[in-house]
Amino acid sequence: MKRVFSVLAIATFSSTLGMGIIAPLLPLYAESLGASGIWIGVIFAGFSISRALFMPLIGNISDRKGRRIFICTGLLVYAVISLGYIWASRVSELTFVRLMHGFASAMVVPIAQAYIGDLAPEGEEGAWMGYFNAAFIAGFGFGPLMGGVLTDYFSMETAFYTMGVLNLLAFILAFFLLPEVHRRKESSESPQPSFPRMRESGVMKGLFSFRAVQSFGMGAFMAFFPLFGDDLGLSPGRIGAVLAIYLLLIATAQFFSGRIADVFNRKALVISGSLVGLVFIALVPSMQNFWQLLGLCIFGAVGGALSLPAASALTVEEGKKYGMGSAMGVFNMAMSIGMATGPLIGGLIADLMNIDSVFYFGAGMGLLGIGLFIWFTSPQSKPQLT
Repeated sequence: MKRVFSVLAIATFSSTLGMGIIAPLLPLYAESLGASGIWIGVIFAGFSISRALFMPLIGNISDRKGRRIFICTGLLVYAVISLGYIWASRVSELTFVRLMHGFASAMVVPIAQAYIGDLAPEGEEGAWMGYFNAAFIAGFGFGPLMGGVLTDYFSMETAFYTMGVLNLLAFILAFFLLPEVHRRKESSESPQPSFPRMRESGVMKGLFSFRAVQSFGMGAFMAFFPLFGDDLGLSPGRIGAVLAIYLLLIATAQFFSGRIADVFNRKALVISGSLVGLVFIALVPSMQNFWQLLGLCIFGAVGGALSLPAASALTVEEGKKYGMGSAMGVFNMAMSIGMATGPLIGGLIADLMNIDSVFYFGAGMGLLGIGLFIWFTSPQSKPQLT
């Protein structure tokens, strides 16, 4: 478990570091190509739309055919498509690159999560998913900072090249060091992947609702926070620093909050973390300088630290019943739906109203997500949930 986890963690960190590099740059890059608010939303959403379409299918196939082939293929496609950001000279071309990037992502993160879920010891799901989330989020955390610094001192093209190299290194690592071990846990009693049966699970419905709505707010935040920071006069480096600190705090907390999710009520942790998250999104428009934004992001990190390991551990529990790849595919599909609709609707709101309204709407959606999670995971829907 430790050897496999180390390979997956390093490969995932390298991959998400590459993706995180372009987080503070993409809205500015799209705007330089003439993209309006709605087109910025489309460009951001393209990545998540293709992820949402392919993740359940790939996750289901990986339950039967193995994990390694998808992880390695996805990382290789990541490396190649990174060059497309440099090649794109029009909004439509940049949108196509994002769609292909999302397709590659569908083969990496959810399958790596399923890999960990396969091997996580009973009662330690929260801890191991917390460790994995730490590697996953840390890559995104260092990425914006690196991307901002590379752009400040070199150019955006340098940042895109760096993303390609990092993904290529992750592919090489996984190809040579990652074994195929998922069949080790198979037996005559192993769950058969079943989407129809999974749809009957109140917990999966609640997790899907939570993840989709939480990601809606995060998608709107990631797409329009760089523009909000630019309006305040912040450089790409400072915008990247704020995003980096926010994400790295969430990543660091995963080492502790994952174990908390194995001890305390996971449902309560999801709800409390979501409440912190919606307050965080709602307060963004009231910030007026770098230090206020930084303080708010430190507060917002608490929400992600509480909710994500608990939700991931609940997903592992369901994966043991319906197929780990299938459950992780659905859980991550919900994230992609939120990350797609958040920038799209946020772009429309920004064009019709203003950027501040994007954050207010995202917070309102967060409240809706909490209500849906409570409804679906009530004792009537899932008597064994404690």
